[in-house]
Amino acid sequence: MTSTTIERAVHRVIVDMQANLGQDLTIDDMARTAMFSKFHFTRVFRDVTGTSPGRFLSALRLQEAKRLLLDTTFSVADISSQVGYSSVGTFSSRFKACVGVSPSVFRELGGFTSAIDSDAGPEDDGPRTTLRGQISLAEGRSPGHCFVGLFPTPVPQGQPVRCTVLDGPGGFELRDIPAGTWYVLVHSVPYGSEDLPSGIGDEDIVSVGCYGPVTAHADTLLLPAEITLRPVGELDPPVLMALLDLRSNALEQAAG
Repeated sequence: MTSTTIERAVHRVIVDMQANLGQDLTIDDMARTAMFSKFHFTRVFRDVTGTSPGRFLSALRLQEAKRLLLDTTFSVADISSQVGYSSVGTFSSRFKACVGVSPSVFRELGGFTSAIDSDAGPEDDGPRTTLRGQISLAEGRSPGHCFVGLFPTPVPQGQPVRCTVLDGPGGFELRDIPAGTWYVLVHSVPYGSEDLPSGIGDEDIVSVGCYGPVTAHADTLLLPAEITLRPVGELDPPVLMALLDLRSNALEQAAG
């Protein structure tokens, strides 16, 4: 079976997920849509997207919740029901864990956050290391601010272990990285599009990049990370975490 055939099957499942966010989709349902056995489907879905079908579906539900919070006046309870949650409390807890702020604060701040608190990582006094790297743009992509985050999985959700925001593509440095296995995830939109909350926008606007897994050990010298930003694709998990509001910074730069 070719990689193109597998990607088409996974894409069929993602389209079906998007059309049925409020329904109780099971792995069996998804495997039938992909026309794979349940066990084969789970493995190939993770290979293509970097995460499990269940977590991808959860991310799509929360991404739709983000859109509804910004584009409608529906209550949080109504939105939680529309995206498949039977309990508004469970929805709110899951939303805050993945996006970084509660649904009401997300709406109040227009899809952004006022601060990103890096997770301290494992609580130990062991040696920490530094990861340096270079971010570049694929041909035809427009430059803009770049959010660079270090996460425990290849899905940009929750609080990053370490993060930084660059004025544009170029060199970056993430310091004080604890021991563990991490992924560097980058999200960027062109200058002038700072009003778009994270994950909003199509492939013509949003650029993403990923590097990893990176395994940091005591006294390990990590190789420089080379990351090329590309268009966000239909097989990419949604960017869930709320990013810093850079609009005031962009206006200051434009005025200067």
